[in-house]
Amino acid sequence: MNNVFKNLADSLSGEFKKFNLEENVQFSLSKLDKYDLQINNLVKYNQKIFFTKLQDRIIEVIKESKVFNTIDKNEVGFINLCLNHNFLKNEITNTSNDFINNKQYKIIFDYGGPNIGKPLHVGHMRTLNIGRSLYNIHTFINNKVISDIHLGDWGMPIAQIISYLEKENIDPKKLDSSQLEIIYPKASEEYSQNNKFKTRAQAINKLLNEGDETQLNIWKIIKSVSVKNLEENFKVFNHKFDYWLGESDVNDLIPGMIESLIKKNKIIKDEGALISAEDSDPKILITKSDGSYLYITTDLATILYRQQNIGYDKAFYIVDNRQSLHFKQLFDSIKYFEFNDLYHEHISYGTLNDSKGNPFKTREGGTKPLSELYEESYEYIKNINKKLSTSIISQLTNSVLTFSDLITNRKTDYKFDLEKFTSVNGKTGIYVQYSQVRANKLINNIDMQYKEVNDLILNEVDKQLLSKLFLFSYYLEQSASLNEPHHLANYLYEISNLFNQFYENEKISNITDLNHVSSKLYIANLFLTTSQNTMFCLGISPVTEM
Repeated sequence: MNNVFKNLADSLSGEFKKFNLEENVQFSLSKLDKYDLQINNLVKYNQKIFFTKLQDRIIEVIKESKVFNTIDKNEVGFINLCLNHNFLKNEITNTSNDFINNKQYKIIFDYGGPNIGKPLHVGHMRTLNIGRSLYNIHTFINNKVISDIHLGDWGMPIAQIISYLEKENIDPKKLDSSQLEIIYPKASEEYSQNNKFKTRAQAINKLLNEGDETQLNIWKIIKSVSVKNLEENFKVFNHKFDYWLGESDVNDLIPGMIESLIKKNKIIKDEGALISAEDSDPKILITKSDGSYLYITTDLATILYRQQNIGYDKAFYIVDNRQSLHFKQLFDSIKYFEFNDLYHEHISYGTLNDSKGNPFKTREGGTKPLSELYEESYEYIKNINKKLSTSIISQLTNSVLTFSDLITNRKTDYKFDLEKFTSVNGKTGIYVQYSQVRANKLINNIDMQYKEVNDLILNEVDKQLLSKLFLFSYYLEQSASLNEPHHLANYLYEISNLFNQFYENEKISNITDLNHVSSKLYIANLFLTTSQNTMFCLGISPVTEM
């Protein structure tokens, strides 16, 4: 959490230690309307002899901190708390400066994972949105973060494309991305139906693995064309990556890795294939009987590459739910093969479906390109807001595509309903953008000069908004510790809704007292800072007008 709350929680944990108790004191949202937070750590000790003494000491430390102005206890052990707004206004900024600490992690975010030769499709949207959000969240709390797109740029799919170019006598040097997008499915179909084509593709795949110069040059052209197209697409969606590494970058490490594992008796032969010697069910296949590699082979080599060339403390893989077994086998193998004892986690997610709950398809029945969903959303927003510039409409389009995705718990499937997600009311990207634009206008339209506030002048609506703003770090910690952006997305909606109530409740233009105006402006400015920093964490760019 914010250092203000963290320091207090650490002090309270220290009080438990004085009673030989190991407690990691945490603040929870209060379940009672009139309080902001509560502490539950004492409850389990309410029958102990020392309970009253410990409870009194805990309350004393809380009072000394001045973080809360109401501290209510009960005999069960719950401590209910109300925030001290006047104290916290000088302690909390809701900027990255609030989260500076000595414990920094170096984290690799592995997400995106497009295959060269194929267009981005709607199935890529969640990995991109969740990956970017987690990257931004951990950047904001001052971890060292690295993103790697992990391109599918090697193996049989590439060999199939090269075989198709050869069969149809297509000059690789004249290829463009639109041609590649047509060739990819045709090559795959040919591979499954034509034995002669299949044999040739397998031969080309072998030549690529052996470093054949002719085939490698064709592969380089295909990759260059495809990567350029991906970069152009990502620019539209406001995505970027620190590393554009692919399967090809670790291909040379695999033979040595396998040889070493064989010598250590970590992998063994099984009917021509190589499997992990670990006792597991199912057995973990490392290479096929024909010697070809699998995803796990490449992913294991990627671990070695990252150890040697990047270095990291944690690695997060943002990939859909269907790959759960793969990542369990990968993480088990990292430990069994004794590669490292670092932290690895599969950040899984559910599927994105159309408004009826069906998989997204084109009119022709194919997989819907992500660019097509973008264009549909762009045109829909443009028809509602015809006076807005193209850049603003583009930002709003990305807001809709991002916010509607992230406000859903990543573990569940969700329906993309364009009409619902572009509404100016409710939990939408349009609504939260409107609120921050409104706050900007409010602040800029006040003629009175802002002055430092000594004692805030607050009504009940002001208090509700301010309390929620001071709890930004709580929701940020939820999203960061659980790798679940929906906590912050819901928080953004809540503060936007409370700000609109604040805006309507008492017109600042009607207030003549300078202290009162300054108090209102302080809240409006903190809302704007909090809103825009939450947007950053979610991967949304604030618009300047609506």
